Amino acid sequence: MRVISGKAGRLLLVTPKGLAVRPTTDRIKETLFNIINPYLFECEFLDLFAGSGAIGIEALSRGAAKCVFVENSRESKDCIEKNLKSTRLEENAELLFRDAVMAIPVLYNQGKRFDIIFMDPPYNMEHEKKVLEQLEKTRILKEDGMIIVEASADTDFSYIEDSCFTITREKKYGSNKHIFIAYK
Repeated sequence: MRVISGKAGRLLLVTPKGLAVRPTTDRIKETLFNIINPYLFECEFLDLFAGSGAIGIEALSRGAAKCVFVENSRESKDCIEKNLKSTRLEENAELLFRDAVMAIPVLYNQGKRFDIIFMDPPYNMEHEKKVLEQLEKTRILKEDGMIIVEASADTDFSYIEDSCFTITREKKYGSNKHIFIAYK
């Protein structure tokens, strides 16, 4: 796995061993960043369920001002730290070692607000639903910001219409998809 473009372009990243982390393929990552690239420059980026940190690092490499990485696996946390050091992007990064749902009120209490919130939770466990509920309560997403959820292709997001959010775009890749969410 590597950083695709920007300041750290082509640098290799380490990933946690085993099946607990599903690194986003370069092809899917490239498609995602082609979509969000116009919104990245100087943005505040939140990478929930960060895994190796590849998505947040790509955002920093392409011009995001700051990225907060949230991860509760010690092995993944160690990978993120190594990857930030090897890409020399640690100055603009913050790593929060805790559960993603529990991290949101902490970030809110710290006064943090984000332009882009990306999450890639374990599939088919409804973690994204719990995170979206917390995001609705705390409003750490800026008014014109976006949430991107990577999920299995069969994940149902119909419950979103009963919240303050709306789905603005859906991009399918086969067995998974990206759902783009914003305030109504």
